[in-house]
Amino acid sequence: MFQVAKQNRVFQDVISQIEEAILSGEIKVGEKLPAERQLKDMFETSRGTIREALRVLEQKGLISIKTGTNGGAIVENVKTEKVSESLDLLIRSQSLSLKHIAQFREDVEGNVTYLAARTVEEKDLPVLREIVERVKKAVDAGLPMWDDYISADNDFHMELARIAGNPIYISILSTVHENINRYYDQFLDKEDERMKENYQDMVEILKAVERREPGIAQELARSHVRRFNEFMEKNPEK
Repeated sequence: MFQVAKQNRVFQDVISQIEEAILSGEIKVGEKLPAERQLKDMFETSRGTIREALRVLEQKGLISIKTGTNGGAIVENVKTEKVSESLDLLIRSQSLSLKHIAQFREDVEGNVTYLAARTVEEKDLPVLREIVERVKKAVDAGLPMWDDYISADNDFHMELARIAGNPIYISILSTVHENINRYYDQFLDKEDERMKENYQDMVEILKAVERREPGIAQELARSHVRRFNEFMEKNPEK
């Protein structure tokens, strides 16, 4: 199953070979990896190296390590949550520029909204309408409801992702929207007019989704995200 690890990068080679065996299906979900002593002999490396490699694979979510007489390294389903962990750290550390986030969100939110307008079913529309109504109530109440307004705006984008049906988009956008408030707090001025403009954007996006017009919905979503980002870019030293 495995080859002798390349000695110039033995640790990474052990990880790569086991990872490939799992992702290719050679070792299936629920199966155990060979015992540590067997892996040590297969890779011709130390038991310490094997243990460290298994710990890395566990952190990646590819295996779970169970102790006891029936324990061992058991292959797990790859979870979409793992896809977004690095992105989560990048956003939380605020080491991404506004420009990079803007480019990413504009493309992803546009694609998600395009897919949502193509795949939306009648049963999905009441949820979107209820979220837009929440936004309207926050806008009508003004700045004291700013946090509720932002929360509803996030829910609107996440509901579109759910309707689009791609778990990778859902996972990544969930990470973005859970952490982007750090950027809003730092760079976005709170203004009634801003709330009204963005509410109108959501109304128009909803109409395009209701009419099953993916191209129009996509461009409206891109424009909506672009406007938000332009507001923030005007306040780089806030």
